Amino acid sequence: MSISHAPPDASEPDISDIPGDRLVKAGAGAPAPPGLEPLVPTSARRIRVPRWLRRTTGPVLLLILWQLLSGTGVLASDVLASPGRIAQVTGDMIADGSLTSAMGTSLRRVAAGLAFGTLVGTGLALVSGLFRIGEDVVDAPVQMLRTVPFVGLIPLFIIWFGIGEAPKIAIITLGVTFPLYLNVYAGIRGVDAQLIEAGESLGLSRWGLVRHVVLPGALPGALTGLRYSLGIAWLALVFAEQVNADSGIGFLMVQARDFLRTDVIVVCLIVYAFLGLLADFIVRSLERLLLQWRPTFTGR
Repeated sequence: MSISHAPPDASEPDISDIPGDRLVKAGAGAPAPPGLEPLVPTSARRIRVPRWLRRTTGPVLLLILWQLLSGTGVLASDVLASPGRIAQVTGDMIADGSLTSAMGTSLRRVAAGLAFGTLVGTGLALVSGLFRIGEDVVDAPVQMLRTVPFVGLIPLFIIWFGIGEAPKIAIITLGVTFPLYLNVYAGIRGVDAQLIEAGESLGLSRWGLVRHVVLPGALPGALTGLRYSLGIAWLALVFAEQVNADSGIGFLMVQARDFLRTDVIVVCLIVYAFLGLLADFIVRSLERLLLQWRPTFTGR
């Protein structure tokens, strides 16, 4: 079998006579040889749109659609007020101080309920997650109470605590406790056993294992539980402030319902959503601060 040595095509560059150092420089950022196209990553070809713009596109489109439906009469004002009317009512409520006062009252209730619920839920999870006897004693009652709708306990809370602030805070506390308990408990029991063995081989005491291995390993689950708890806290607040309340955002909604003011109701719902989004942003910022050691996938 014969092998023919055909001359190189004149259209293709002959790089056999190019010194090696020149080839290295060409590959290190110098212009590509004639006839060769540089490879560009696919991610670099896409047009970069600021993330804040992408995240606001959906709400803006929804507002535009809402305004169009209201302007064309598809949505009647007594069914759902237009965005323009809601903006006007929001300005009036801020000017007379009713909205800011209600927001302050609701924030205090959520803060108190969240603090008590965090202490109770995290404490029970630590007892149940760190000790087997604690799991035997604590976990079963918590699982039983978790299946009971906390809204159904409102009449009992009124009988036990009266009609003041105590039953409202108790409802929020109960709603916050169980998501935190489940996530912290799952985070503790989800710590890799090999990490525990490595800590023991390094001579860590039981408290040292808990402090340096178990608690950092359970922190992601705890923060996830906190995010769930904040969402349920605002949901519990809606029910709590409609039980013989004389202040708060829920009280404004009850008054608006009695007078068929859909614009005021929508304003209160937007305030609930804004406060919930703000609380979620705070927790996500805590996650980025406290979980810098954990590399995660952020999407493409």
